[in-house]
Amino acid sequence: MNLLLQKYKTYYKETLLLASPIIVSQLGHTLVHLADSIIVGHFAGTTELAAVSLVNSIFMMVLVIGMGVANGLTPLIARENGAKNYHECGKLLSNSLILNILISIVLFIFVYFGTLIIIDHIGQDPEVVRVAKPYLMLLGISIIPLMIFQTFKQFTEGLGFTFQAMMVSIWGNLINIILGVIFVKGMFGIEPMGVKGVGYSTLIDRILMAIAMGAYVMRSKHFKKYLENFNFFYYTKEKIKNIFKIGIPISMQYLFEISAFSGAAILAGTINPATQAAHQITITLAAMTYMMASGIASAATIKTGSSLGSQNYLSLRLSAISSYHLVLLLMSITGILFMVLNKTLPYIFTTDKAVIDIAVQLFIIAGFFQLFDGTQVVGLGILRGLGDVNIPTIITFLAYWVIGIPLGYFLGIYLKMGINGIWYGLTFALLTTSVLLFLRFQNQTRKLIKNQNKHQAPIPYLE
Repeated sequence: MNLLLQKYKTYYKETLLLASPIIVSQLGHTLVHLADSIIVGHFAGTTELAAVSLVNSIFMMVLVIGMGVANGLTPLIARENGAKNYHECGKLLSNSLILNILISIVLFIFVYFGTLIIIDHIGQDPEVVRVAKPYLMLLGISIIPLMIFQTFKQFTEGLGFTFQAMMVSIWGNLINIILGVIFVKGMFGIEPMGVKGVGYSTLIDRILMAIAMGAYVMRSKHFKKYLENFNFFYYTKEKIKNIFKIGIPISMQYLFEISAFSGAAILAGTINPATQAAHQITITLAAMTYMMASGIASAATIKTGSSLGSQNYLSLRLSAISSYHLVLLLMSITGILFMVLNKTLPYIFTTDKAVIDIAVQLFIIAGFFQLFDGTQVVGLGILRGLGDVNIPTIITFLAYWVIGIPLGYFLGIYLKMGINGIWYGLTFALLTTSVLLFLRFQNQTRKLIKNQNKHQAPIPYLE
């Protein structure tokens, strides 16, 4: 253990310094949905909580497409910064901002004309669907300011500035909770809005976050040298293509994973509303721990991209391995907490005994899959930093949609194991992804070091 600490101590410290603010910022996205679930569960009821589960499941499949494209900026910024090409960073920000605004508008149109129609035809309880529609519409509008916020967030994180996005997320979530309670419950003369109230609070929160993050980047002295070539209307096909080249596969990775969990929510909804509500409770807290792990993964992306730009491949590998160590420790702790507190955690959301009895079982399963969830997201983060996104995308598709969901359907619906069977399928999908991504990381980093030792030219983009 002492030898391990001596070898990796510097890398642990650097990763934690980068990751800690990112973890808080990443949690911000999940805390919005967590707050919505808690507020609705306590002030509206089980049907409304099931509606939140349904909407979040559908909406996340749309949102992750945009988030993936936005995340394509971070490894590119980290790489150019590592190579000291500061002038390129401002150009990349310009292109990313234009691209993300256009993508967000397209996604909103898809929500408006697509998902609001689809929601009527996926076998859900009619009352749940009726309550869900206004909430889904408001979340759809909120994609636009969220993508603007995400652009500036990924830019600053790519340069190693992670604190400000954390602070914006903290204040944004406080505003979201306060407004959510006021709108849902009906306070200060405002009529109770039910589920629609948390939709309005989320929209307002995301508009304020976009304004705050954009103002910080434009006015801070830290980014002056990076923004010399920034222009709101500047774009080139080459840079748009480079962002897409990284961003679209990341979107697909997110989509395959999130859609698998959304598919699980829809399968749960075919059983009964109580099962769907229990799934929502458990997956909401599991998503929080996932976001904590994804903070470490984002730090790994930044460190990997920067080391790749400076051609320090040994440091790249040691830093990546230290990220695996940290996420294993983190997810071991959260897994134990899920299993020990499985009878207590559901009460955060509801007092409905039927829902609680189901959630108690799911937290045990969620405790087991924590390690696999953490290591797979760190594996993805490291490979993104290398620019290696295509093979990992294939891995995620096979794991979730060729193995996970079919296995979950077979166990849960066909063999009548219920929601437990569905979650067993998800757990096996995470295990498969984790192992294959780790093997991919080992192969790619060893190849880089071997090529450098042979004095070959560095590889700018790994395929």
